[in-house]
Amino acid sequence: MKQTEILLKEMNMEAATTRKMLAIVPADKFDWKPHPKSMNILQLATHIAELPGWVKMALTTDGLDFAENAYTPTPISSVAELLACFEQNYKEGVEELSKAGDKDLEPIWTLRMGDKVFSTDTKGETIRHAFSQMVHHRAQLGVFLRLLNISIPGSYGPSADEMNGFM
Repeated sequence: MKQTEILLKEMNMEAATTRKMLAIVPADKFDWKPHPKSMNILQLATHIAELPGWVKMALTTDGLDFAENAYTPTPISSVAELLACFEQNYKEGVEELSKAGDKDLEPIWTLRMGDKVFSTDTKGETIRHAFSQMVHHRAQLGVFLRLLNISIPGSYGPSADEMNGFM
């Protein structure tokens, strides 16, 4: 199996789980955060929804310089818009990855802020990092939702909420 096929399979699996989590974000709690240093739920969920777009960015650019391209989050005002943002980024990432070959994963991709370099990795490693970020932030979102007493869907098997009656 080619590396691009493996990445595409992983992207599809993670998308299914991410979609379930984003769908239960409560719009009436978009401004809620568990700690002053935390992002609010909308900021966190928007970041998660945008992460599949890093696949396209990794494959079509040589890097990202925040000094030249300030981050502006996608404006979101509803759960439907949040899901649409995710689906658009996911679609574009899948399309780009589906066209790529393993050789396209080898060039270097750099994340920086002007002269400060945060990472220099292959495009393939950058895509894997984006997947890891999606999982990491999705777990954060799960904690936020748990603190709001919202039932959590399973990720890699049933969640504690879904286990009711199984034990």
